[in-house]
Amino acid sequence: MTQTTQKKFLECERWWTLAFLMYVGGFFGGYTYSVRGGIFCNAQTANFVLLAMAIGSGDWAQAKYLCIPITAYFLGAVVSETAAEKIKKFHLIRWDTLLILIEMLVVLILGFIPDSAPFQISQIAVNFICSMQYNTFRQADGIPMATTFCTNHIRQVGVFFTKGIRHKDIEHIKRMGFHAGMLALFVAGGITSAIACHRFSGKGVWFALIPLLITFLDLLYADLKTEKDQMDRIPKGH
Repeated sequence: MTQTTQKKFLECERWWTLAFLMYVGGFFGGYTYSVRGGIFCNAQTANFVLLAMAIGSGDWAQAKYLCIPITAYFLGAVVSETAAEKIKKFHLIRWDTLLILIEMLVVLILGFIPDSAPFQISQIAVNFICSMQYNTFRQADGIPMATTFCTNHIRQVGVFFTKGIRHKDIEHIKRMGFHAGMLALFVAGGITSAIACHRFSGKGVWFALIPLLITFLDLLYADLKTEKDQMDRIPKGH
């Protein structure tokens, strides 16, 4: 058995890959809030609450509008599920790698959108790519992950903190530290985004290209070299 086939996790499942994407998730949140309408587009819970409130108050125009970002998020999941199956048949690169390239192209385009343009253009684009990222990258070294929002990581910090104290088990403390580290990276991404967007306005989104490019090159090298014979292997969690 070769070294490649002995790898427990694919490169798209390694913690450093998800760490970069956690940082990017925080960056996207800071970007849309800072310069694209003062809202968060990484997840859809708030939009569903606003939808319910709009329906309850009879604001049908707002209710119809909120269906747009929700639909964009829905389509992101549909596209990522469909594309993953299609891309695998070509045995060239993995869908995970292609998705990062797509994200880079979207980020590049977003930076060219004038600050005077309707915020909805950028918001829907971020909704779409965050949905695909969330659906595609699901585990880091076997640990369930969400790279576009923090709720589960906060819960896991609390869970493993309690278990670590109760059972005096260092493994629980390590798991707590893992999730806390991911939260820190998300915050770091948001901080970077706030600084970049304050200085460069809408073009500040281009700073997200740095972690995305590093991730893309790492995954591309794995596809073409170290994991070339594992293109049919399905990442854990899928």
